[in-house]
Amino acid sequence: MHRGSWSFLSLARPALAALSLICASAAAADGVPGHITAAEFGGDVAFVRAMIARMHPDPAFSTDTSAVHLALDRMAQGLPPTLTRDEAWRRLASLNPLLADGHFFIGFPDWRKETRAWLADGGSLFPLEVNVAPDGALYRFDGTDAGPVRLVSVNGVGAGELVSTLSSMVHGDTPRFRANLLGQRWWLYYWKTFGAPETYELVLEEEGVRRTVTMPGRRTLPRVLEQEAGQPFDLAIGRDGRAVLTVDSFSLADPAPFLAFTHDAFARLREQGATSLVVDVSRNGGGDDAVWLDGLMPYLATQPYRTGSTFRGLARAPAGAPAKPMHGEIGTWRQPQLDNPLRFHGKVEVRIGPATYSSAILFANVMRDFGFATLAGAGGAARQTQSGGVRDARLPHSGLVITLPRFILDPPAGGRPGALLETTVNTERHSRVSSR
Repeated sequence: MHRGSWSFLSLARPALAALSLICASAAAADGVPGHITAAEFGGDVAFVRAMIARMHPDPAFSTDTSAVHLALDRMAQGLPPTLTRDEAWRRLASLNPLLADGHFFIGFPDWRKETRAWLADGGSLFPLEVNVAPDGALYRFDGTDAGPVRLVSVNGVGAGELVSTLSSMVHGDTPRFRANLLGQRWWLYYWKTFGAPETYELVLEEEGVRRTVTMPGRRTLPRVLEQEAGQPFDLAIGRDGRAVLTVDSFSLADPAPFLAFTHDAFARLREQGATSLVVDVSRNGGGDDAVWLDGLMPYLATQPYRTGSTFRGLARAPAGAPAKPMHGEIGTWRQPQLDNPLRFHGKVEVRIGPATYSSAILFANVMRDFGFATLAGAGGAARQTQSGGVRDARLPHSGLVITLPRFILDPPAGGRPGALLETTVNTERHSRVSSR
């Protein structure tokens, strides 16, 4: 998940003890206190409570605020005299599923940088890439069409128990969204909860046959970090006239290469006579709305459109001053480029998945609600109405951060509380809206 623009964790106690010592040293080296006291942890809890009240435009949008306060009360009780940062995170992150929003959670200030530093310093991580199924089953992921290989246990602990423990700290809108995110970042949650042993004893099951293997921890970057370092867009055109335009992120440090890519892509679609186009955002966690507004819509829009219908949020305020609530209608309508020689005239489909989020959902909403495309793939993981414009506030003692959204945006066709982004069967099932 990425920041949108205004345009819009007792298992394995020995391992945990060893992990606490390792992470305390690493944290101290990074300028974060190696340990915090119980009183300081209580201060961080109070800080979280205050930031939710001060910085979130409407916590009830995704959570039960009374349940959140009760959870905060409970996590500050029965504390040991001191906690490492990771121990503090495991307690605080237990709030994440309750917050139930991919833009509203407690996490590490830079887990990507910390992971790279850990590996560069000789550390290792969980040896396999995995998928967590919606039913909680754990499978090996190898990126091929090979048959499913289920993980039965890891170092003597059942996979179901592991999934249940780690899921209790994952953020996101729905259990399906959180299962997918846990699969992507399994290595991170496992490391921060059970440590990073040199070897792993895995019981695997394939076609009903179980086998036990011992694997060393991996010392290479996890798949998700490798993917983030590569180009997140591609075009494939088949001989049958069907094309797939893959866009895995709208979070680009420099959008210029993407704009050049899409111009070239739609020129190729015209030259090769493509008759149908799939825009694949099934792995797109969002980013900056301007990327798709400038890079895709000039070739896809056929009528005036806007990014949403109504919004609620908090206006920017001077430091120390309370933010003022605001709400209203999205008044900016964008015009189609009907005379664009590269505008695509064939059938368009937007492919979504459980990783589609944030600005990518805004894109899918626009394409659906204005009849520019049908939605295919897999839905039911995230809300159509999206929060965004996220901000981080650093907890004063642990150095962890709470991430909160600045605004909430309803789809162009209007929002229904809790409605999830789903696929559409045909254009007649669209919730189309008309231009002004």
